[in-house]
Amino acid sequence: MMIRVLTAVVALALLASCGADGEPERPEPRPSAGVTLSGGVAIGVAGGS
Repeated sequence: MMIRVLTAVVALALLASCGADGEPERPEPRPSAGVTLSGGVAIGVAGGS
């Protein structure tokens, strides 16, 4: 008898906790984390006099 009551209480607690805070909400989109490159590149031979 006690096991049935305990099982019923646990089942009701699990059912009551589902969606307790309302409908699920979609998260706000995060700004894209784009890549920014800047600077310069030089290739060659430099000589002095």
